[in-house]
Amino acid sequence: MSKKEVSFLSLFNKNKPIIGMIHLKGSDRLKVLKRAIMEINLYIENEIDAIIVENYFGDRYDVEQVLKELYQNKKEITYGVNILGDYVKAFDLANKYKADFIQVDSIVGHLNKTEDEIFDNKIKNLTINSDSFLIGGVRFKYQPYLSKRTLKEDLIIGMNRCNAIVVSGEGTGIETELMKIKKFRKIIGDFPFIIGAGLTANNCEEQLEIADAGIVGSYLKTNYKDYGEVSIKNTREFMNKVKKLRKDKI
Repeated sequence: MSKKEVSFLSLFNKNKPIIGMIHLKGSDRLKVLKRAIMEINLYIENEIDAIIVENYFGDRYDVEQVLKELYQNKKEITYGVNILGDYVKAFDLANKYKADFIQVDSIVGHLNKTEDEIFDNKIKNLTINSDSFLIGGVRFKYQPYLSKRTLKEDLIIGMNRCNAIVVSGEGTGIETELMKIKKFRKIIGDFPFIIGAGLTANNCEEQLEIADAGIVGSYLKTNYKDYGEVSIKNTREFMNKVKKLRKDKI
C-alpha cells in the first residue's frame, strides 16, 4: 500500500501524537551521540510518541550516527529526520536507516516560480523512491516567502507534495499564533496537520484541539530553551496535559 493510501497519522497508536526533537548538542561526536541516546530514552520513558533527529547544533554526520543507533538498537521507536539546508541528504539518510518520516522545513512558498518548478520535480522523484512519510512546512520559521501565491494556493500545492503540513511561529521555542493555526486548518480541512514549534503545557490543549500532532523540543528542557538539558519534570507536565486532551476526546 502506498503512502498516498495511508495517513501519516497511522504511524502512531495514540491520538494527538507528540514528536520529541533531538537537537544534537555536544562538543564532539561521542558526546553528541551519548547525549542524544540519553534524551531519546528519557523521552520514550516519559511517553513521547516519536523522535525527530535534526542537525540543529550538530551536523549531518551527527545525525547519521544517531539514526544508525536507532536503526540498529531501537527499531521499536518511531523516528524521523530533518537535515536543515539539505533535504536531499535527509531522504538519503531516511532511506538508509529506515526512518518513518522526513521533515522538510519548507515544502512550498519559499522559492520563486522557476526554482519552485525544479524543486517540485526533485521532491516528487525523491518521494516516489522513498518509503518514508514526508512532513512539510508552509510559512515556516526562518523560511522566506517568495512564491507570491496566496496561502491557500501554497497549501494546496503543499498537500500534493507531502503527507502532513507543519506550521510554526517566527522562531524556535516561540509560540505559533492561534489565528495562524486556525487559518491553516480551515484551508487544509482534515489533512494531517502538525504544530512545529512553540508548544507548551499552557497552550498545547488549545492548539492540539485544532492540530493533529506536535513537535516539541525547547519546552521539554530545564530552562525551556533549545540548548538546555531535558527535564523529566517539564516532559511529564507537558505529556500530562496531552493525555488529558486525549482522554477528553474519548
